[in-house]
Amino acid sequence: MRRSTVLACAFSALPALAAAAPLPRFSQPTAIWNVDVSHATLRSNSGPMMTHLAAFSASGWGDDRDFDFHIDFSFYVLHANGSTTTRPIVAWPSEGDYYSPDCDAPGAPFPVPAGGGIEGTSPPAYACDAGNEDCHLLVVNDASKILYEAYATESADATGVHAICGLRWDLAKTYPRHGRGEHCTSADGAGFPIAPLLFNADEVWTAAQAHGDLGHAIRFILGNNRMANDKYVHPASHGTLATSDTNVNAVPYGSRLKLKQTFGVNAFSTNESVRVILRTLQKYGMFLSDGGGVPLTAESDEFTTHKWTDADVDIDSHSLYGIRPTDFDVVEAGDPMTVTYDCERTPDDFIYIDGFDF
Repeated sequence: MRRSTVLACAFSALPALAAAAPLPRFSQPTAIWNVDVSHATLRSNSGPMMTHLAAFSASGWGDDRDFDFHIDFSFYVLHANGSTTTRPIVAWPSEGDYYSPDCDAPGAPFPVPAGGGIEGTSPPAYACDAGNEDCHLLVVNDASKILYEAYATESADATGVHAICGLRWDLAKTYPRHGRGEHCTSADGAGFPIAPLLFNADEVWTAAQAHGDLGHAIRFILGNNRMANDKYVHPASHGTLATSDTNVNAVPYGSRLKLKQTFGVNAFSTNESVRVILRTLQKYGMFLSDGGGVPLTAESDEFTTHKWTDADVDIDSHSLYGIRPTDFDVVEAGDPMTVTYDCERTPDDFIYIDGFDF
């Protein structure tokens, strides 16, 4: 609806968007997002942390609003290759607003596949109200295994990708425990990648056929008022000064929660697709990635083969309602870091594939 005639003309000659391609994943088994934490050491105050979080509201999730364990389906993950046209990142709304040095410098190339869209646009479009929406733009080059992510993307047109932050992740590498750099943000508040922590109808359907799981952790969010004041834990590399909970049991940015092993997956739902998500939350957990209201984020089914409404998927925004913070444990993550905005970027030649032993 918000796609202008100018934008349609600008991208009409680009290669067609590849539909039904898989979500991008970090290929190294040692990548933190792929690690099985079903029997991981828990924080010593894991129980009090979850009891404290649950006490905020009737459902325990959300921000200043009470949310149940809701799923947001507004994200698009677009696919590019070597022939996809790239546009330069343009600082929006000005150079002074751009997140630097956290993100790639303005002018860096960013692929813009034809027919794609920015988070929250419907139908998909390359114009978004970045003053009022997060407006993430997520693109993976399937040939190079480079993931491109942008935040507050006001538009992507012939002049560039206009955003507050645009950056790259190398999916073939395992990043150190402070990611792209200590105290550095990304397109997500915790400094995390976004697309590899989403889930879509295709991967849920595939896992359901084998009664399996997704093989990776999931992204989740909480309100800043429900996160530990000015703290984060690795593998997050960033938090925000907007966080405000000063309780000793407050949950820091970057925390990894996992569904308890005693949670009754089969009793909760007879839907095998729902069970896939629950088994994933037991084995890989979910990372506290950003501030906001709706807890979980999935990919729209705009470009997938299977649809959320298909009879053999049958998942909607309410499918996980009733799951409480007290159904989760908190994985040990070391001492919290105090938030500063003094980003120290990790040099590219320090990002390696052998693990976190340094």
